[in-house]
Amino acid sequence: MKKECFPLEEAATEAAFAQRIRLIPDTFIVAENAGEIWGYINGPVIARPYITDDLFEEIKANPKKGGYQSVLGLAVSREARGQGIAKRLMENWEKLAEENERDGITLTCKADLAAFYEKLGFSNHGRSASQHGGVVWYDLIKRIRA
Repeated sequence: MKKECFPLEEAATEAAFAQRIRLIPDTFIVAENAGEIWGYINGPVIARPYITDDLFEEIKANPKKGGYQSVLGLAVSREARGQGIAKRLMENWEKLAEENERDGITLTCKADLAAFYEKLGFSNHGRSASQHGGVVWYDLIKRIRA
């Protein structure tokens, strides 16, 4: 599914996925129907409010409380799009962040997806320093705690 959702230069490698599943299973959520994967969301908890490119290569286990819940990947299969799955994954992500007393949720996205996240309460902090995949990204943050 990641190949249909992300261009090759932006997609996580198999090794990166394996590392995420091993190190951060508490923040790797899969949406499925009858055993078929419809979508997923994943990302480590980080100390700072903005995602940096090193996170796409190496992550650490999540702290129990605090920090920023990042979104390194949110994907929905072509067959399952238009059913609100991405929105439901994000709602579950926010509940998880609240339960674990995170300061907020942070992500980067392309300009065409910013409006989707803004409708979910994210603030656009402008162009990101990220160079991941050689494209322009924008930093979006949703505060959970003041």
